[in-house]
Amino acid sequence: MFVPVVDQNQVPLMPTSPRRARRMMESGKATGFWKRGVFCIRLNVEPSARELQPIAVGIDPGSKREGYSVKSEAHTYLNIQTIAVSHVKKRVETRQMLRRNRRYRKTPYRQCRSNRGVGFRLPPSTRARWGWKLRIASWLKKMFPITAFVVEDIQARTMKNGRKWNVQFSPLEVGKAWGYEQLRNLARVDLMQGHETHEIRTRLGLPKTRDKLAKKFSAHCVDAWVLANDWVGGHLKPDNERMLFLDPIQFQRRNLHDQLFAEGGIRRRAGGTISLGLKKGRLAKHTKHGLCYIGGNANGRLTLCDVSTGARIARNAKTEDLRLLAFNSWRFA
Repeated sequence: MFVPVVDQNQVPLMPTSPRRARRMMESGKATGFWKRGVFCIRLNVEPSARELQPIAVGIDPGSKREGYSVKSEAHTYLNIQTIAVSHVKKRVETRQMLRRNRRYRKTPYRQCRSNRGVGFRLPPSTRARWGWKLRIASWLKKMFPITAFVVEDIQARTMKNGRKWNVQFSPLEVGKAWGYEQLRNLARVDLMQGHETHEIRTRLGLPKTRDKLAKKFSAHCVDAWVLANDWVGGHLKPDNERMLFLDPIQFQRRNLHDQLFAEGGIRRRAGGTISLGLKKGRLAKHTKHGLCYIGGNANGRLTLCDVSTGARIARNAKTEDLRLLAFNSWRFA
């Protein structure tokens, strides 16, 4: 494992070994900090050199799981497996149903607006799926001097009964075009077809499991590693198979009211991303429960959740017993 390094202006430099990072912190030349599950160091002095090697990030998209691999010619720095964002479509349909139902009840509601979807507009589910990829890419860009993103290009079926279709209006095709455009604002983007990834992986003799939901390197990270290694070169076998597992927190956005009646026929307020003035998902350290993130609240007390599983570990925490660390929008393990 290697430790990401940034200078005093938060500009990423080449990662270093844990032993060297420890010596630099002990001598006061660097300060350690966590960046959403990854330990980094920040230099307190001017670095002795700023030579950078090419670093590529391989991205293997998927419908349920996705893989990322950060690699240079000499080392594999980080492997990441994530859960894809797939819950937005159902929530948008629920919101649409509730809005329509409110218009038939004697309750305040906003007037119908003109169609704001005229022109270029990504479906919310597609925007959320590609926005998740971009957030991870931006997060990696802040820790590593990334030269290029190498993405396995996914394609919709564009031929039906001998005629071309589905190219201009497919959410997958439109979404990836928007995603690639945004990704190019961070670094160079190279695309590789799925059969090319398969051929390289077969030539190297790397196995890939059939269980796409398995938390294994051979599920998705192996393809991401193949993409990055093909761009920078250097290895015939993975030199680092350790993984960081990320799971996006599904925040319950603010609703007008609850879907079900409470006692007395009153619908209580529901949703929201603020708990007692604190942002939900924010990382904190509790005096008793240690590292956790902030959940909901009730009766003036906070709910705390485990950072790796999301399980509730406390429901009566006081704000004065917390030391706030950083804003956060995903779980990591």
